[in-house]
Amino acid sequence: MSADFNPNDPFALLRQFWQNATPPQAQPFLPPLSEEEIDRKMAELRVVEGWLTMNLGLLSMQIKALEMQRAALAAMKPKPDNG
Repeated sequence: MSADFNPNDPFALLRQFWQNATPPQAQPFLPPLSEEEIDRKMAELRVVEGWLTMNLGLLSMQIKALEMQRAALAAMKPKPDNG
C-alpha cells in the first residue's frame, strides 16, 4: 500500500487508480470519442457476444446430455419391491 493510503477514505483506491491511469487502455469504461472508435468497439463486442452465445449453447447441450444420462440411469435402476 502507498504511504498516503487512508483506510477511512473509501474512495482513496479509486482516486489513486484515476491518477495513475493512462488513457484510453487503462480506462476502458470511458465512452469512445470518435465514430471509428465506436464502430471498432461495437465490432469487438459482437465477437465477444458470438463467443458467449456459442459457449452458452454448448453448456446447455452438456446440461441436457447429463439430464438424459441421469434419466437413463434412473430408468435402469431396480425398483424396490413393496409387498
